[in-house]
Amino acid sequence: MTSFPPVRACLFDMDGLLLDTEDIYTLCINLILEKYQRGTLPWSIKAKLQGRPGPAANKLFQDWAKLPIDHEEYVKQLYTLQGQHFPGTQPLPGVERLLSDLGRTRYWELSKTKDASPSANRVHIALATSSHEANFRLKTAHLTELFSVFEGHRRVLGDDKRIPPGRGKPLPDIYLLALKTINDSLPVGAKPITPEECLVFEDSVPGVEAGRRAGMRVIWCPHPMLKKEYAGREAEVLAGRTFEAGEVDLHQVGELDDGWAEYLPTLLDFPYERYGVVVPPVEVEEDPVMKSTGIIVDGEVFEAVENTATAVAA
Repeated sequence: MTSFPPVRACLFDMDGLLLDTEDIYTLCINLILEKYQRGTLPWSIKAKLQGRPGPAANKLFQDWAKLPIDHEEYVKQLYTLQGQHFPGTQPLPGVERLLSDLGRTRYWELSKTKDASPSANRVHIALATSSHEANFRLKTAHLTELFSVFEGHRRVLGDDKRIPPGRGKPLPDIYLLALKTINDSLPVGAKPITPEECLVFEDSVPGVEAGRRAGMRVIWCPHPMLKKEYAGREAEVLAGRTFEAGEVDLHQVGELDDGWAEYLPTLLDFPYERYGVVVPPVEVEEDPVMKSTGIIVDGEVFEAVENTATAVAA
C-alpha cells in the first residue's frame, strides 16, 4: 500500500463537480438536437465531451451529431440557450461545506498554532476549469460568495493564455498550472507543494486522467449516469487508463487499484482524516487573525486588515 504525505493543496474542476451544470448542458444540447430531429444526447457521447475545453468538446459533438448547420451557427444557438439557463446554476451537495472547511484551514498558517494536531497545516485551493471566462462568469456571477475562496490568481480557466492550444484535459497542463499559481504565491520561505501533495477533485473521465497524468491524487465524484456508463471500468477510470483520448505513455498514468484515486458518490461528509487534513472548528472564524489577509505584491508581504494594508517584514 502506497504511503502518501498529507494533502497540502486541493485543485477543483467546476462543472459537474462544484456546480450542478451537467444536466443544464444536456438540456441545451438536446433542445438543439430535437430542433433538427436528431434525438437526444446519449451518455456514451456526453461522457467524451465532459471536462474538455469548449472547442474540443464542440468538435467531438459535431462529428457525432452531423447537424445541418455549420459550427458557428451551432455555437451561437448553444451559447444563447446557455445564457438563458446557466444563471440559475446551484452548487452540488456538500460543496459549500467542503470549500468552507478547506478555506478555514488558513487559520493554521495565520495563527501559527497547531493545538489540534502536529500535522495541522493550511490546505491551499485553486480552480482548474475548462470553462472559458465568459461561460465562467455566466455560471458564477450569482455565486460570488461561494467562489470567493478561490483567490483571483489561483483561478485557471479554459482560455488561459498560459495553456497552449490543444493542451486541455485529459492532458495534465491545467492542473500543473493550477499548482504553479499556488506555489508562486506561497508565503516567503514556505516549502513548495509537490504534485504528490495535491488532491484533484473531478467528475469527468478526461479530468481524472489529467489529474493522474499530473502525478496527483484524485477524487472522482461523477454524475450518477456517468458512473453507470463506466460500470465495471471504475478501476480503469481511477488509474487514468480509459484511453478515451487515444493512447498515452503509460508512465504518465497510474496502475489499477494503486490507491492514488478514489470514487466518492457525493462530496457530503468528506473524509478529511484519510488525506491528512485537519479542519479547525467553526469558532475560529471569530478569531481576529481570521479577519486579516496576507497579500504578496512584487515579492513584499502586506497584511490587510479592515480594508487597510500595512507592510510587514518579509
